[in-house]
Amino acid sequence: MRTAHRTCPICDAVCGLRLTLDDAGRVLNVKGDPDDPFSKGYICPKGASLGKLDEDPDRLQVPMIREGDEWREATWDEAFQAVARGLNGVIEAYGREAVALYLGNPTFHTMAGALYRGALAQALGTRNVYSASTIDQMPKHVACGHMLGDPLAISVPDLDRTDYLLMLGANPAVSHGSLCAAPDFRGRLQALRERGGKLVVVDPRRTRTASMADEHLFIRPGTDAYLLFGIVHTLLAEDLTAIDLQVNGLAELRRLAEEFSPDAVARVCGVPAEDIVRIARELAAAPTAAVYARIGTCTQEFGTAAQWLIDVINVLTGNFDRPGGVMFAKTATLELGRTRQPFVTGRWRSRVRGLPEVLGELPVATLADEIETPGNGQVRALVAVAGNPVLSAPNGPRLDRAFRDLEFMVCVDPYLNETTRHAHVILPPPRILQMPHYDFMLLSVTVRNYARFSPPILPLEPGRLSEGEILARLTLIASGQEADADPAGLDEAMIGELLRGAVGTPGSPVEGRDPAELRASLQGGSGPELLLDLLLKLGSYDLSLAALLAQPHGVDLGALRPRLDELLCTASGRVELAPPELAAEAGRLRARLATPPAEFVLIGRRQLRSNNSWLHNVEPLMGGSNRCTLHVNPADADRLGLGERAVVRSAVGELTVPVEPTDTIMPGVVSLPHGWGHAETPQLVAAKHAGVNANALTDESVVDPLSGNAVFNGVPVTVTAC
Repeated sequence: MRTAHRTCPICDAVCGLRLTLDDAGRVLNVKGDPDDPFSKGYICPKGASLGKLDEDPDRLQVPMIREGDEWREATWDEAFQAVARGLNGVIEAYGREAVALYLGNPTFHTMAGALYRGALAQALGTRNVYSASTIDQMPKHVACGHMLGDPLAISVPDLDRTDYLLMLGANPAVSHGSLCAAPDFRGRLQALRERGGKLVVVDPRRTRTASMADEHLFIRPGTDAYLLFGIVHTLLAEDLTAIDLQVNGLAELRRLAEEFSPDAVARVCGVPAEDIVRIARELAAAPTAAVYARIGTCTQEFGTAAQWLIDVINVLTGNFDRPGGVMFAKTATLELGRTRQPFVTGRWRSRVRGLPEVLGELPVATLADEIETPGNGQVRALVAVAGNPVLSAPNGPRLDRAFRDLEFMVCVDPYLNETTRHAHVILPPPRILQMPHYDFMLLSVTVRNYARFSPPILPLEPGRLSEGEILARLTLIASGQEADADPAGLDEAMIGELLRGAVGTPGSPVEGRDPAELRASLQGGSGPELLLDLLLKLGSYDLSLAALLAQPHGVDLGALRPRLDELLCTASGRVELAPPELAAEAGRLRARLATPPAEFVLIGRRQLRSNNSWLHNVEPLMGGSNRCTLHVNPADADRLGLGERAVVRSAVGELTVPVEPTDTIMPGVVSLPHGWGHAETPQLVAAKHAGVNANALTDESVVDPLSGNAVFNGVPVTVTAC
């Protein structure tokens, strides 16, 4: 037996793991790493099942090529030749805009996924780029972009030092955090209460997080922006502000908030006016406070408005970029993607619906439109990396049908699943334990500055390609090079571009250095490792790949420190409290004040043993509460005469689902978990626990207009007995 250590790659918590393996490389057990300075031995059921996930017999081991309805195994060279023929055929016949790229959530959880996604999009040369970002987080980027100038400047609650935490639309006791990396989030919340602080949770469900809070308030789904505006109104009307930053737009914000009094918004959101006023006063009076919100507030029609108002409250109460409030992590690596250029959206628009581009992407809610609608620029080929949009995107059944009509589709994915079954070629990455790991994105939203690199635990089999080599070769093919082009050339080009930018940037740690000397100093056997070594050397902590290898349990880089001055890049040089694009949302909110609510609305649901669509083939994680059922309030179930099953209908589809009455959900709201619906998969365990695809009910025609984010929460539905 031997012991190995690595970071868990499954969710956003970046927990350190300690694995015990036998001589054959099989995982005997997985425990938390007690020597990790950030996670301190914490582990959840998902992390404990990493060995089972890694050894899943349904994972693809070699490339697959589909011929008609039949699949066959192929060599890597044969598979890449097929990719080159398929992509080049579409490009030559219709142009590059006929190719679309979809990047799934796991691309943020692997080194190669994070490093090559931009290069792949650039090589394809298409404006048809889509990702999971417009499924769950784009409103946050847009709000930060308009307020701070930097769409990547995402603040996190300073959990370990705050005195008061208001949380909306998040369930970190189950999800372990989202856009906020905090191992043992539940323990940190308990510590907040034990030191005399207060936790208030606002959610349409009494979630596991809400059940441990000092106070839980039910709210009608999709109305968080009204509640937040009511808090803003109170802070301004009662002169409870403590602004300690240079801001613009305070007078305009005051004017906008006038019509959103607690009495006015209470009728819409369902939170009593007196509670709204009290929470505003408590936020203002607390020694330190933070407002944190996540997926439930992003995946609604007013998602960007909600994200804007969250940070407005943090600014108004003097808790923005302040210990105990919300703060910004500082990564060990050079911070990729920070251009310091003015933030703009809509540099181009989607062909069919005219939806605006954001951060180089179009909304995934319009991907089916672009495939189905004839004309110049119609999408006829798709490159999908680590995504299953048939289950995760709005109106997934429509995408399922659309994918059948593509002339060519290639997927980088370890499974034959609901999406990849439509591909012509599947390129499977190695097992998890065969890949190096460093969390480029997640370490930018940690609640404490930290870094950890995990080298591969198991070697690649002879002839097996690393994920970096797969994506590099795919990128070279997309750029028009031969299918057997050496991927080292792409790595050298990326390293050269980074070096040229760094040595010429005033204040860079390597300003004025010889690029050749720096290149010669890099260590690491693969492209991703070489790039990581360079990015660490270009970072602010004087670290390197060798330094992280010498500390396999991770490196504590200290508590979060104020750094807004480094990130703020608005044209005014101030925090914009009422940028025109966001202020205009107040008009839409006003127009909805008198709109009567639907009788029933649908929301999603997080599950402790589940993560989107890709953990349902791990037997130890199935069963218990990890079931696909419809949560409905008992009073509603009795009134409707619901038995064991119910029919749920929306504007785009209907489902027949098992009913689970529970008083944890407010009347008028029903809930289905996300990521189920495995009726069309050869994965044996997932097929046995198929469930239903909740996104058969979500309407792709409804999006948050500023970000293009899909609307999964607050979907109007009818519920009837079978």
